[in-house]
Amino acid sequence: MQPIIIGIAGGSGSGKTTLANRIIEKLTSDIVLLVQHDVYYYDLSLMPDPNPANINYDHPNSLETKLCVDHLHKLQHGERVQQPLYDFSTHKRRRETRPLEPKPIILVEGILVLVEESLRTELDLKVFVDAEPDIRLLRRLERDITVRGRTVQSVRDQYYATVRPMYEKFIAPSKQYADIIIPHGGENTVAQDVLIGTLKHRLASTQ
Repeated sequence: MQPIIIGIAGGSGSGKTTLANRIIEKLTSDIVLLVQHDVYYYDLSLMPDPNPANINYDHPNSLETKLCVDHLHKLQHGERVQQPLYDFSTHKRRRETRPLEPKPIILVEGILVLVEESLRTELDLKVFVDAEPDIRLLRRLERDITVRGRTVQSVRDQYYATVRPMYEKFIAPSKQYADIIIPHGGENTVAQDVLIGTLKHRLASTQ
């Protein structure tokens, strides 16, 4: 049985990871594999500008999506892959990798998951998590300060310089490709339950 691959897209701080974790919680990690698109960021040494403050991490060109697509294709055909690990504090890939084994459901989560056609074609179900801009900004502030060691000023500057413009240019338009749109962010438990029910039905129909 080939895995069912679900793409989960949406703006930074919209609740994509919350949704993915809820799916894993309900269906168990034995069945669900989470692949995060942002671990495929190019190493800082391969960027045209070595200053991380000048890099647009919300642009599709900042990600090695071709490698992500290759990994998904291999997982879909029962092959094991070695996923890169990205260190957000140094903006470089770690030397070690993460081995991934195929599972019945593969979640691909990231802000730009529905932007690239090559990635969309690998997806059996496309989900867009929608949330208000102020909620997304507050969540991003909390995450970048507490998890990634950023300052309020640096997060604010990046938001106005790249995050908001790239959302409007790439992410918001990618909503048109979604099969399911979840309003009010990752805390929308009613929509979550509908999606999880759909996945259970698809699993049952393939057995």
